[in-house]
Amino acid sequence: MSNQTHPYHLVHPSPWPALAATALLMVTIGMAMFMHQKTGGIFLAAGGFAIVLYTMFVWWRDVVHEAHVEHHHTREVSRGLRAGMALFITSEVLFFAAFFWAFFDSSTLPKLPLADVWAIQPGVWPPAGIHPFDPFHLPFLNTLILLLSGSTVTWAHYAILQNNRQETIQALWFTVILGISFTACQAFEYTHAAFGFKQGIYATTFFMATGFHGFHVLVGTIFLSVCLVRAYKGHFTPEKHLGFEFAAWYWHFVDVVWLFLFVFVYCNMANRLMPIFENVFTGTNLLILFVLGIIATGYFSWKMLHSRTFDKIAHYH
Repeated sequence: MSNQTHPYHLVHPSPWPALAATALLMVTIGMAMFMHQKTGGIFLAAGGFAIVLYTMFVWWRDVVHEAHVEHHHTREVSRGLRAGMALFITSEVLFFAAFFWAFFDSSTLPKLPLADVWAIQPGVWPPAGIHPFDPFHLPFLNTLILLLSGSTVTWAHYAILQNNRQETIQALWFTVILGISFTACQAFEYTHAAFGFKQGIYATTFFMATGFHGFHVLVGTIFLSVCLVRAYKGHFTPEKHLGFEFAAWYWHFVDVVWLFLFVFVYCNMANRLMPIFENVFTGTNLLILFVLGIIATGYFSWKMLHSRTFDKIAHYH
């Protein structure tokens, strides 16, 4: 570091990218073999997945070491990491947008071509024979759980800024427990569903959207659990806690996605508000809204990454 004339971190050669690529190739080939009922496919995929998990652990271990021990995560490096996390969450938004688009297209505009695949009639949603969940039973409980977890993770962030390690650990424990509780409630809900994955377009879009959200909750819970371990080790300070901040960003994103799922999938609010949507969301208005959204996102992202307030705290892992 002493002979370096720039503030950026040039990482040392690492075997993890090549190992991760090899493992992912094993998973891909193994799953293809399994789906074609070839011998050994499932074992190849399982082995590749195990190597992926190992690579994730050792790679992030090195990143933490670079930040916490070697102090390579300067302000400029942290800014780049923040931009990368922001872009990753943006890609996740687009990922869920595809599922919402499929659900809205099927629910607000049921059409006859689907009758060749699933029993559906124009203007009938959910399709005949589907008995959706009561939104104010387990879904509402899960909504309260996630909203409360959003509060506790914010509490943990505030405790870090106050350099209160005890409250940070306490708040993170509450958040992790709430995340596990959400997953347990959703698993119970799935086992008591009145419809299966293959029972039509409603069931398919429902399980795909809520299932992938549940997977993201699981990932977020693991993310926060790692932050909890690091909090016990004293890795986070008011000036340097980028690893936790990324976990908090991710968790709030998960909360927002669930609110959309609860309102538009469980409560079927899109169909209830369809008369208003038809008058407001015309093709021209949607195009204008999309362009304005792109401009606003770019502007606020640029302002956030270059704000002095953000740069005063040298976040790092």
